[in-house]
Amino acid sequence: MKRIILSGGGTGGHIYPAVSVAEALKRRLGDDVEILFVGAEGKMEMELVPRLGYKIVGLPIAGLRRSLSLRNLLLPVQVWRSLRQARKLLLDFKPDVVAGFGGYASAPVLFMAQRMGIPTVIQEQNSYAGLANKIVGRRACSICVAYDGMERFFRADRIVMTGNPLRGSFSCGDVSREDALKYYGFDGSLPVMLVVGGSLGTRTLNNMMKAWVITLGGEAPVQVIWQTGRYYEREMRDFLKTYPTRNIWQGAFIDRMDYAYAIADVVISRSGACTVSELCAVGKPVLFVPSPNVAEDHQTKNAQALVRKKAAMMVGDSEAVDCGISTALRMLSDSQCLQSLSKNISRLARPNAADRVADEILKYSEKR
Repeated sequence: MKRIILSGGGTGGHIYPAVSVAEALKRRLGDDVEILFVGAEGKMEMELVPRLGYKIVGLPIAGLRRSLSLRNLLLPVQVWRSLRQARKLLLDFKPDVVAGFGGYASAPVLFMAQRMGIPTVIQEQNSYAGLANKIVGRRACSICVAYDGMERFFRADRIVMTGNPLRGSFSCGDVSREDALKYYGFDGSLPVMLVVGGSLGTRTLNNMMKAWVITLGGEAPVQVIWQTGRYYEREMRDFLKTYPTRNIWQGAFIDRMDYAYAIADVVISRSGACTVSELCAVGKPVLFVPSPNVAEDHQTKNAQALVRKKAAMMVGDSEAVDCGISTALRMLSDSQCLQSLSKNISRLARPNAADRVADEILKYSEKR
């Protein structure tokens, strides 16, 4: 029986890759593997992971606030308590390997595992390594990455190019374009633009759409799937009642993302690590609008890594309201540009990333 701890959390970008690897381990080993997740008390992983059928333990750890805050004074106490609990957890569970997927939730258990001689594997989703992974990466047995050039942060001899693990299939090959167009109430006469801001939504992309819709006079020159996010659903729905516009589908969520990807001729999106990996997998031309409100500005670095390879285009967050849609429309008018972007981004896809990370975990579990 293999016993594996998977740790990470705070955002879906850390949680879903870990869950994807857990699924890969279960596919291979079935009942011969016991998996335990470790997260941070009160964070989204404490609800999400149990819903997916896995056990999870929360540590009383919190992240360092980058603005002046009295809560930072509690951080040393939270770290000390988390390290103590992590040590007890490791003694009780006796894992063969501990794998971390980033975020401050992963640091205590990985740090203690390394001190106790337990093999550790980390998976870094972004092109700019996060603080937690930079700290524990110094003693990790294997560092699984999704971008070139990660020797800036980790020992080159321990880096393994795996890509980012994704849940589910992102292939559009089995989806009928006719069914997808019908699902969104579109026809084949106009190209389709997908504007996606994540489950919570993105103020910049929503304001970009609002500014454009106001200029249209009731009918968009392209068909648009506009995912507004939960935070902005009512506001954007009321906006479209004031400015009713044909050819626009608006919703807080996109339940059939396979349909949306199947008919999208261009995508406007943030550039979080998992989103970038999804877009590589589906091979869609994309205009990235990186969020500036993330640690180390890693979304800009993720997008720039693709722009340098002519696999995507990018506009800054501060420019998106004024020129985001016009840039996407220029892309749509240039079929050669779309073909080149699609071809180049498809080359970066790594569809077996979860299995490759699982390979690294199992390799060190055998040595253990």
